[in-house]
Amino acid sequence: MAGALREVLARTLRLEAEPTIVGAGRTDAGVHALGQVVHVDLPARPPTRHALEPARLVASLNAQLRGRIHVIAATPVEDSFHARFSATWRAYRYLVCVDGARLDALDALWWSVPGPLDLAAMNAAAAEALGTHDFRSFCRRAPRTGPDDPITRLVFEARWRPVDDPLELAPGGAFVRLDIRAQSFCHTMVRSLVSTMVAIGQGRLAPDTVRRRLAGPDRDRLPAPAPPSGLALLAVGYDEEAS
Repeated sequence: MAGALREVLARTLRLEAEPTIVGAGRTDAGVHALGQVVHVDLPARPPTRHALEPARLVASLNAQLRGRIHVIAATPVEDSFHARFSATWRAYRYLVCVDGARLDALDALWWSVPGPLDLAAMNAAAAEALGTHDFRSFCRRAPRTGPDDPITRLVFEARWRPVDDPLELAPGGAFVRLDIRAQSFCHTMVRSLVSTMVAIGQGRLAPDTVRRRLAGPDRDRLPAPAPPSGLALLAVGYDEEAS
C-alpha cells in the first residue's frame, strides 16, 4: 500500500520521483492498519505548493486512492520528526469471534475460535505481560541475533473485553477483543500472546503459562501465532505520556 501512496503523492505534487515514505511500524501480511502514521520528506520548494494545504491534499489523495487507503489527516512537522523513532507507544487490537457461524468472506476481519472462553483467566494472563519483560517466547527472532539475545519490550496496557455485534455478523457467536499498548512490539508478539491467552481461556494451557514463559523464554509447545486477520494497528502516540 505504501507504493500506492507514493504514486499518488508524486502525481498530486508533480514531483520528479516518488518520495520515500516512512511508517511508524510494519505489519505482517493480512494485518489491518487503522491508525498508521507515516512521514514523507518533500523538496523544499515542491512544484505545486498550493497542493500542500492539508485539507486540499487529503481530499486529493483520497479521491485518487479510492478506498485502497484512507488518509485521515496531514500536517507539517519539524525536520526532527520521525514516524517510527519519535513514537512513544503503539496500540493494537485483536478481535476474536467465539462460536460464530464460519463465513470465509468474514474471516479476513477476525479469528474464529470454539468456546467457551474464560475471560477472567485470559485477563489474568494478560496482566502478566504488563511492564518490562523479555518476550523471546512470543517473538520471532530478529536477523543477526542469537537465541540468547533478549527481546525486551515495555507493555503499558493489555486487557480482554467482550464487544457488541450490532450488525449481527456472527450469528450464534460473540466477540471478544484484546486491547494492547506498548512502547514497541516485536515480530508476531501480539499474535503469539493472543493464541496463548485463547488457549488458556479454553483450558488447553495452564493459567500461569504467560508468566512462566516470560520468566524463562521458551517457545516449545506453545500454539502457533493467531492469524493476522484479527489484528489491527489502532493508534501511534507522539509526545503524550507513555504510561
